[in-house]
Amino acid sequence: MFEKILIANRGEIAVRIIRACREMGIKTVAVYSEADRDSLHTLLADEAICIGPAPSGQSYLNMERILSATVAMKAEAIHPGFGFLSENARFAELCEKCSIAFIGPSASIINRMGNKSEARKTMMEAGVPVVPGGKEPVHTVEDALALAKEIGFPVMIKASSGGGGKGMRISYGEDDFEANFQNAQMESIKGFSDDTMYLERYIEKPRHIEFQIMADKHGNVIHLGERDCSIQRRHQKVLEESPSVAISDELRRQMGETAVRAAKAVGYENAGTIEFLLDKNKNFYFMEMNTRIQVEHPVTELVSGMDLIKEQIRVAAGEPLSVVQKDIHLKGHAIECRINAENPSKNFMPCPGMITNIHTPGGNGVRVDTHIYNDYKVPANYDSMLMKLIVHGKDREEAIAKMRSALGELIIEGIDTNLDFQFEILCHPAYEDGDTDTHFIQTYFPQYCK
Repeated sequence: MFEKILIANRGEIAVRIIRACREMGIKTVAVYSEADRDSLHTLLADEAICIGPAPSGQSYLNMERILSATVAMKAEAIHPGFGFLSENARFAELCEKCSIAFIGPSASIINRMGNKSEARKTMMEAGVPVVPGGKEPVHTVEDALALAKEIGFPVMIKASSGGGGKGMRISYGEDDFEANFQNAQMESIKGFSDDTMYLERYIEKPRHIEFQIMADKHGNVIHLGERDCSIQRRHQKVLEESPSVAISDELRRQMGETAVRAAKAVGYENAGTIEFLLDKNKNFYFMEMNTRIQVEHPVTELVSGMDLIKEQIRVAAGEPLSVVQKDIHLKGHAIECRINAENPSKNFMPCPGMITNIHTPGGNGVRVDTHIYNDYKVPANYDSMLMKLIVHGKDREEAIAKMRSALGELIIEGIDTNLDFQFEILCHPAYEDGDTDTHFIQTYFPQYCK
């Protein structure tokens, strides 16, 4: 087992990893930018080292500085969390060259599954159902339009290297196709330095269902059930829950077996997520694979009983999975709300600044993952997520009631947040009935979709 791990991330996920390491008796090193000097992860880690100024390109995305810090602090492994370098194949490869364990899959797997058009081809070859679309990527608007006509409108335009909802546009016909393609491609070039795009048929009002998988270095792969991530804005998740009310036990078995087959097809190792679209007829299609831990992993932990961060570390150290598939039994229902520093009434405008007062809820089945505290200054340089509020109940009805209570107790003053918006979602009759899809917010909260 590792003696010391460097966390190449910030915010609540860095705190989450530090806590898991502490419970395992592993020392931790926090890296931070100048803007994060007083962030909680720097205070909780055994050691902390500054890796550069506020811009992420000069700090959290600077591979050489992070690797140098790892060597200088004599850490044996790096946990990348999510975002930043977590799905960067070059970084994983550099770790290997420096004899540093990367807590995640290999560079070759990240390359293969991180490129969405390549992942589609791989899944098709493995017999995994995919959304109808192009088999090859496209680079020009002329080639893309010809392919769109062949697929049939509406189509989804996606960046091959995309993530987090970036580089994605829906086109409903030839009239809006060129502008949508060019905007998505420009976003891809800016965000991922890649102009490679691909097209697939747009499925109307699907559910976004993802399966958590875990694989070791010995060929063992399991899934830990699904998360329903259908409530989104601008292709970014707002609220997640497990299990999904839309999935029967039989469908869960089929989708879970498909997710495991997909992971085995690429020789996957460590934590990963197979994401599916589920249409109104209960047909499911592979959408993409995330080769890292997910923001929403706590809901899976609460219903499965597995600590995913600890399992990641054990697997990266060469240990076999601690359980087999027949040991996994989902219990109860879990919901996660992402609390962001933003103003929903102003087009979700980010709201950095000083937190003057914070009170977090507690009680049986209530979990708070955060890095903020009284008088903490939220920087404007990074993602706006402040906290993940997670609850677990014996069933969905109890979990909803528990989340409403927790949201009612939560106080964050000094900056704007989406706390009230989350409460509105939890109280909407359609949400209570489980009648959700990826257009939920546009349909029921158009005032926030200007």
